[in-house]
Amino acid sequence: MSSRYVPYATTPARLLVQLVSDAVVLIWTAIWVFVGIAVYDAVAAVAEFGGQVNTGATGIAHNLDSAGSNASQWPLIGGALSSSLSGAAGAARDIAGAGHNLDTTASWLAWLLALAVAAPPILALAMPWLFLRITFFTRKWTAVTLASTAAGEQLLALRALANRPLAKLAEITPDPVGAWRNYDTIAIRGLAALELRSAGVRIRRVPDPPRQ
Repeated sequence: MSSRYVPYATTPARLLVQLVSDAVVLIWTAIWVFVGIAVYDAVAAVAEFGGQVNTGATGIAHNLDSAGSNASQWPLIGGALSSSLSGAAGAARDIAGAGHNLDTTASWLAWLLALAVAAPPILALAMPWLFLRITFFTRKWTAVTLASTAAGEQLLALRALANRPLAKLAEITPDPVGAWRNYDTIAIRGLAALELRSAGVRIRRVPDPPRQ
């Protein structure tokens, strides 16, 4: 019997479905991650432009301040020229501040938009997939644990009597209810194996049903 710690079925059909679903979720997630990265890069380019404006305008403001300081020493026109240069430096600093704000705003907006675009479609597929896988793993864990004891096998056989198709029960024994009531070990193991297969667990060796 497969280990109870492995979150995959051992029956071929269900294992194939699980592997295909894993691949679909992985590919779907990768696609939307790339879309989110593309959105982030597009908005981050605006943030980069804001950073460049901030850096360039700050440098211009510094140069204008230095020029105004030097111009103030000139006779006659020094004061007026220094005042004009100082005003231009102030305007450059305003532009630098706007570039800084653009950089900051666009930076967090890039992450926000990337998550807003990529997260919903990823979660829309991943959450049901995760729920189904957890449900399967829980059922498999319980079934394998029960199958490890005689009483657990009887309980699994009883569940098979209640849940499995009549044709499947008849393949185990012509009188499955009577066999269960009479503690027919071979029939009980066959019924338990039937219930285990429905949970995605395949028994390596199942006893053949008794011949009539």
